[in-house]
Amino acid sequence: MRTRLFSPSGYGVGWSATRRLTLVAIALACLLAIAGATAYFAGHSRQQHPSSSSPAASSSPSTAPSGGTKKPQAKTGSVPKPPRISDPLAFAQAAAAMLWSYDTRTTSHEQQLAGMQAWMTKESEYGDWASVSAQMPDPTLWSRMADQKQYATATIAEGHYPAAFKQALADDPSAITEAYIYAVTVTGKQTLAWAKGGQGAEDRSITLAVQCRPSADCSLVAIAPRVAP
Repeated sequence: MRTRLFSPSGYGVGWSATRRLTLVAIALACLLAIAGATAYFAGHSRQQHPSSSSPAASSSPSTAPSGGTKKPQAKTGSVPKPPRISDPLAFAQAAAAMLWSYDTRTTSHEQQLAGMQAWMTKESEYGDWASVSAQMPDPTLWSRMADQKQYATATIAEGHYPAAFKQALADDPSAITEAYIYAVTVTGKQTLAWAKGGQGAEDRSITLAVQCRPSADCSLVAIAPRVAP
């Protein structure tokens, strides 16, 4: 039986309205929140995964990926380092690829979490780690996946700004300058493989909030509980 790390519906977290700003949030079916002059994907998970309460962090500076095979790092296993780029679309696509890729053969549950957290914004007032760590299964499920030598790779098709975000930006172009947080929807495909020749693939899509301040590298802020078109 195939065990999946990232199911199409995710592990689902509901965002509260306690951490809303204004401009990046997409007001579509309560996915994103718009309030005042500067919006962003915010909210705090009420359904936080037990395994994500105290993840290990990796704060070392990263370098742009070269596209070649890299030796797994001790603290983050096979999870790639965040690219040093300032383009929201490019960064969101790289982040989606990171979230849809994993290798239980070389990476522990703790290393996967540490690798994911290295992509997060260091501005704690904006970052919603709960929505990102909720993509992970619990340690027991990860262990079962490791028993099957399960791993996954991702192919990105495209990334775009959702319609509601573009409209919000058109209505108030200056609002983005408060936090420089952008909403991006990414689509692609996840290919999975496991022991004894097992394999499968599925189309994937995700809406992320990424922060890209001028003259600074982008970082991940949050993941929407649903996909915004």
